[in-house]
This record gives sequence, structure tokens and C-alpha cells, in this order.
Amino acid sequence: MRIVYNAASIIDAHLFKHALEDAGIGCYVSGEYLSGAMGELPAGNLVAVAVDDERWEQARRVVLAVSKKLQNNEYAVDEHYADGVSAADSASS
Repeated sequence: MRIVYNAASIIDAHLFKHALEDAGIGCYVSGEYLSGAMGELPAGNLVAVAVDDERWEQARRVVLAVSKKLQNNEYAVDEHYADGVSAADSASS
């Protein structure tokens, strides 16, 4: 397995996990339970999302697409990702 995204929090990790699963990419959130030991302090790169090595390139495209939409305040919870492109993006192409 290879890390595709280092998350700021468990919530952040699960947002990307669900986008990857929606794109048909199996993934694993590592360090999910370690952050509980930190209490209210920031986790500090303890939580990450990992995928199988052979799916990393496809997963990276999804992560970059979601990250871009989050930065631009354009991400909607009900968007579906396939091959790193949302249905709305592929319709406009």
C-alpha cells in the first residue's frame, strides 16, 4: 500500500476515503485510532489514506480533483468521482 493523502484530521481523511471509494478505488485510513490518544491536540501527520500501489496514479487524480474543489469552495458532498473527474466536470468537457 502507498499513501495517497496525508490528512489533517480523521474527518479530512474520511472525506477523501469516500471520494476514492466512490471512484471504485479501495483504500485504508491509517492512524485513525492513534489520533484519539492525542486528545484535543493536532494529530501531526498521524492520519493518512493509503491505496494499493497499482491504483495510486488513479487515486492521486481523485485526490487532486477533490483538493482543488475544496480550495475553490466548489466541492459538494453528493459529487461522484470516477477517474478523478466529477460528473459535472465530464459533462462540461
